[in-house]
Amino acid sequence: MRRVATTLVAVLALGALGPAITAAAAAATPKANLTDVENDVMCPSCREPLAVAQSPQAYAERNFIRGLIARGLTKAQIERQLVAQYGPSVLGKPPAHGFNLTVYVLPPALVLLGLGILAITLPRWRRRTRAATSREPRSPAPAPSAADAERLDEDLATFRG
Repeated sequence: MRRVATTLVAVLALGALGPAITAAAAAATPKANLTDVENDVMCPSCREPLAVAQSPQAYAERNFIRGLIARGLTKAQIERQLVAQYGPSVLGKPPAHGFNLTVYVLPPALVLLGLGILAITLPRWRRRTRAATSREPRSPAPAPSAADAERLDEDLATFRG
């Protein structure tokens, strides 16, 4: 009997807290604003970011976004509505799946590959240059011949005098 009463109290407590939990989750969801959405979408007619586009289509798209914000939609929901209305070209960034995933994966992979190549080749180059310089003793520059020394003295005399 005691277990039944405890379970009943727990269910009632959860039932009373349910709207509060839902309200807290809704408050935790960030509200969308026009500036956030504008920076991440494009104007489909002029192919510019919506934040800088000035075409009639851009104004219509902004009004559409304002209406969605007024309905209380989140940024992700607004972007889905924009894709449904204008097509996937409205997104500033391509979706991260399928072939479009290469846009996100390829640049960091190339940077890592380049760093790996440098990490392997630089020590080898350093060893080669150290080995080459240690084998070859540095010799002083050869003294100029008598004819070269005489010509140098003559050229210097013309500049001095």
